Amino acid sequence: MTSTAVLPSAVRRLLPADPLLRRLALMSLVNTVGNGLFVTVSVLFLTRSVGLTPGRIALGLSVAGVCGVFAGVPMGRLADRVGSKRLLMVVGPLEALAVLGYAFVHSFAAFVALACVATVLERGAAAVRSALIARTLPAETQVRSRSLLRSVMNAGLVVGSGGAALALQSDSYAGYVTMMVLDAASFLGATALLAGLPDRDPTVRRTAGPEAPVAPVAPVGRRTVLRDRRYLLVTVLHALLELQLPVLTVGIPLWIVLATDAPAAVVAAVDVVNCLLVVVFQVRASRGVDDVPSAARACARGGLLLAGGCLLYAVAGSGPAAVATAAVLVGALVHSLGELLTSAGGWTLSLDLADPRSHGEYQGVFMSGQAAAHVIGPLVISLTVVAHGAVGWAVLAGVFVLAGAALPAAVRHTEQPAAIGLPGTR
Repeated sequence: MTSTAVLPSAVRRLLPADPLLRRLALMSLVNTVGNGLFVTVSVLFLTRSVGLTPGRIALGLSVAGVCGVFAGVPMGRLADRVGSKRLLMVVGPLEALAVLGYAFVHSFAAFVALACVATVLERGAAAVRSALIARTLPAETQVRSRSLLRSVMNAGLVVGSGGAALALQSDSYAGYVTMMVLDAASFLGATALLAGLPDRDPTVRRTAGPEAPVAPVAPVGRRTVLRDRRYLLVTVLHALLELQLPVLTVGIPLWIVLATDAPAAVVAAVDVVNCLLVVVFQVRASRGVDDVPSAARACARGGLLLAGGCLLYAVAGSGPAAVATAAVLVGALVHSLGELLTSAGGWTLSLDLADPRSHGEYQGVFMSGQAAAHVIGPLVISLTVVAHGAVGWAVLAGVFVLAGAALPAAVRHTEQPAAIGLPGTR
């Protein structure tokens, strides 16, 4: 395993003491710094260097998003068969190649094809990583660990986005391609760190001795997620809460520009508020979310806060610049607190309601629900906020309240999956 002795002491103090969680945190940090570099420059690269129109970019990304929705389940099932770590060792380098492929895109058709491949790999890898975490870390620390990882991920995105400012300043093909190369290197770096993780998948067993090769183990008597109606219901309800992301990334910017007197710079301020709150408070928000009932209650409280944020955004459309700015920023604060709770609750629900022998498949379905919410989110925003203003915000508030309130009822009397004696499983 890679030693952290070479890291600056300040960085070491920020890393968790547990060696497995520390390695997972480093993987997340390396990966998301690269993602921040690429995401920040990708649209400008496609418009300035490739020559695609914003409309075509949006269409291509929408098609890729739909493809990504259907990636989680097959990738999760494959992870259950061959092992999450083994699969990610292959997917990581493929993601690096996909990012480098953008440097050779010169047409709309090539862009769409590559975006679909990259998104399928990205969404599939997210489901497999979730299953890997479920099987690697102890059950009692899962939610707190995921909270820490999410904080690290947001910090990595902030660092990457800041680093991409150099490429944006140069506004050159070479500068943009450099960001892609660095993003590809981040995938390879994360894969190298992954190689040092122990293989605790129940899909493999050692045949003779600690250094012997591993052989697949066929899961016996496990549940099938597509027949698990309660899990599917929870996935749908939590996906409705996940509409908070398109509200943040699409709804608020459009609302600020089209319907309020707040300055456009408030859009950036909202992003900063959200990012900082996630980095600083996600771990704290996960405290007390340690079983299915408490997770459902956290989602219900989060739904109320998300609704409150929507109502504050609505207020911003009917006041002068100072009132509009204050309403949006306070709304973003309330919204972000709701996001912290629904994220913590969602992790517990997705893990504790799953069959521990089929984590890949179950996490694939749960992640697909989130991906679907992110794909249809811009359309929902268009049909509500853009088309109907304050009434649209009220409708979204109602959706968040109802979805959150329905989760405690959906999981009532749920029995935890029986333990099956597998190391690292729930």
